[in-house]
Amino acid sequence: MKVLIHAADAASLERARSNARNLIREGPDAEIEIVVNAGAVAAALDAPDETDDHLVLCSNTLKRLGREPREGLVRVPAAIVHLVRRQEEGWAYVRA
Repeated sequence: MKVLIHAADAASLERARSNARNLIREGPDAEIEIVVNAGAVAAALDAPDETDDHLVLCSNTLKRLGREPREGLVRVPAAIVHLVRRQEEGWAYVRA
């Protein structure tokens, strides 16, 4: 199972993290990415979580915010391009 969970604001990030925890519990072999852009990026940086190993941050948003990610967090040039490419690869898309 390969799952993209897209979060674009702080509230959807909380839902995405909850969804990821449920997926990890029920399908421990699942590949999960929580793709964050817009308001979810600042929320992710400001509130570390056990699901951070699954975060994929949008570099466009980081640049707009003037922020740098914590060590170990993954970033991609543009969240929208990453989401589209992953879906082309067969990943399931979930909007949190």
